[in-house]
Parts: sequence; C-alpha cells; structure tokens
Amino acid sequence: MAFEAFEVALQMVEALREPLTALERRDPSLAVQVRRAAASVALNLMEGRRRHGKDRVHLWRVAAGSADEVVASLRVAKAFGYVRGPELVDSLTLCDRVLAMLWRLTH
Repeated sequence: MAFEAFEVALQMVEALREPLTALERRDPSLAVQVRRAAASVALNLMEGRRRHGKDRVHLWRVAAGSADEVVASLRVAKAFGYVRGPELVDSLTLCDRVLAMLWRLTH
C-alpha cells in the first residue's frame, strides 16, 4: 500500500507543476512552501515504508500533515486570486486521494 501511495504522491507533485508556475509569479514564498510540503509527502511516505512500528506511523502522519498543508496552501492561493479553481482540480483531487491512503495506513 505504501508504494502505491508514493506513486499517487508523485502524480500529485506532477499535477502541481502548472499551478506552481502561476503561483511563483504572484507569491514566490508561498510557491516554495507548496513545493516543500509536496516533496515532504512523497519523501516521508518512502522513508516510513522502511521503518517499523510507531516510527513508521509517525512518518506517515507527517506525510498526511504535509498533504493537508498542500491543500491549505492551494486554497489560500485561490482565495488571494493567484490561481483559479479549475487549475487546481487535478492537484486537489490527488491530494484527497493521498490523504485517504494515508488515513488507511495510519488507522
């Protein structure tokens, strides 16, 4: 399951390319934050895959927190008018999918 979640996290990162390009022009620091949070999702998923017990669950919870940070950042960017809703559909859908997978991994 963790490997599939990693693949979906990579799809999420790929879906962020265009929104991040628009965001970089309007708010570079928010773009950096989205980029770091998205990378954290994928990296913590894979690191947790090699861990055991509470350490594994902790890393997957960190990944979930980072995925929530991506969602919140995209919604803030939309609220500021930096990006439009249709530009975020794929990214937010993949974030929701990753979050669902992480919920199953941590519960």
